[in-house]
Amino acid sequence: MQTQKSLDEFRNEPFTDFSKPVNREAMEAAIEKVRGELGREYPTLINGEKVTLPTKFQSRNPANKEEVVGVFSEVDTDISLVERALDAATEAFKTWRNVPPAERAEYLFRAAEVMRSRKNELSAWMVFEVSKTWAEADGDVAEAIDFCEFYGREMLRWAEPQPVTRIDGEDNSFEYIPLGVGAVIPPWNFPLAIMSCMTMAAVVAGNTVVLKPSSDSPTIAAKFVEILEEIGLPAGVVNFLTGSAATGEAMVTSPKTRFISFTGSKQVGLHINEQAAKTRDGQIWIKRVVAEMGGKDAIVVADDADIDSAAAGVVSAAFGFQGQK
Repeated sequence: MQTQKSLDEFRNEPFTDFSKPVNREAMEAAIEKVRGELGREYPTLINGEKVTLPTKFQSRNPANKEEVVGVFSEVDTDISLVERALDAATEAFKTWRNVPPAERAEYLFRAAEVMRSRKNELSAWMVFEVSKTWAEADGDVAEAIDFCEFYGREMLRWAEPQPVTRIDGEDNSFEYIPLGVGAVIPPWNFPLAIMSCMTMAAVVAGNTVVLKPSSDSPTIAAKFVEILEEIGLPAGVVNFLTGSAATGEAMVTSPKTRFISFTGSKQVGLHINEQAAKTRDGQIWIKRVVAEMGGKDAIVVADDADIDSAAAGVVSAAFGFQGQK
């Protein structure tokens, strides 16, 4: 496990070369291991307590609709769980916000270490749950590892004394403080990378989270939450709910929610922004919204570029993962 004293310079997690027989065999073994675990039920997690509901929904393999990847409680049928989760996150924030930044960063480094040791297994879950190719799934896990490693290092940097303008007769200081409870609503197309980055960026900064993954990819999120339990992240810092529109709506509109991190469609993102802008009874702040919405980015190719490489990069960026990137 890395410590602050031995922390090296950030480097991107390397991709797995599946042209090597040893790597192919390891991935095939991971797929068979995961295949044997399909169809399990995963509870919600509120303040460290596992909670299940009588009404369930299934996550299915989009390449084989008969194959159930995981079974989950439908929180839409009992919205009171949203308030329980927000209350748990609110209570946990009182202590988590005061945990030294280096300790918070250490949880991210531990999570990265566990994900690195289970890279093929996590990739295999995404092969089943969202039909990623081996390479796409491997890249997703690598990016999740990168986020934990990078954000941990950034928190250490931000926790250092920050520069201020010196004025005679004044004693000024500048520091970053956590906001509070965040609602994290990630998408299905990068179900580990984006989900983990939105969650852990908030956590390392001293915030607490209520996480609701896409109902199309809750299993990989449940696996990540299991990792957070394994590394000993305190109860209530990350609370895990599974549901659909009503669950997300309750998270967004609650006066206890301090900020919302969302990645998904333009339609839903604009709706979240509109709802978050309305002041609810008991709300004591202006909610912040980070909304990454659907669409294609513009690509600028300079006149001195390698055109063949640029063309290949544009096609890969636009149409990788069946165009769902």
